[in-house]
Amino acid sequence: MFTTQNAAQVLAIIIASYLIGSFPTAYFLGKLKNINIFEQGSGNMGGTNVARTMGKGWAILTISADIAKGVFAVWLARDMILPEQIGVATSVAATCVVVGHNWSLFATVLTASIKEGKLKLIVRGGKGAATAFGAMLMIQPLQILVAGCIGIAVIARTRYVSLGVLIGFAIANLWLILLVGAAFQKPILLLYAIALSVMLLLRHRGNVQRLLAGTERRLGEPAT
Repeated sequence: MFTTQNAAQVLAIIIASYLIGSFPTAYFLGKLKNINIFEQGSGNMGGTNVARTMGKGWAILTISADIAKGVFAVWLARDMILPEQIGVATSVAATCVVVGHNWSLFATVLTASIKEGKLKLIVRGGKGAATAFGAMLMIQPLQILVAGCIGIAVIARTRYVSLGVLIGFAIANLWLILLVGAAFQKPILLLYAIALSVMLLLRHRGNVQRLLAGTERRLGEPAT
């Protein structure tokens, strides 16, 4: 658990994971095509918005890089920074890397502007699904792959990406909770499961409202 002895390592994990998550993959890929992803479509720096505005190939690159952020953050934390406390390292890193993606320091600074002598900062970020998937791969690889397949099946059937993401992660989180209850996973990972559920619902609240209202855009529909 967290102690005064490992406080420095935990702080290092928080900072490193947040900064890794903050890397705005979609923004930099968009710049290669002279596109500001934050001014296109939904304004989100995730794979779905990239697919709508730049094409499937660019979306695959974005999603792959964002998954790698989650994998790298957890690996760095539990194998390099705090290997003697794997549960703490994993839970903190998995949470903070998603926080970094959702509320990105780099994206916020890179898109800052000065108007009428005043600095204008808008907190930018994504919705965290791909990065959370990468972190989950390091925690429960089989379970997240199964949940991911279910989510993809939902997307294929309904063409609602947000619905597939939410259902997939609901299954993955429930599975993680059951594994903790059966003593196959460390109890501190419950904190990650709770934090991830809150973040996903918070970042997808607009999608949930549109799904309920029947106005959510389907995969393949053009960005507006």
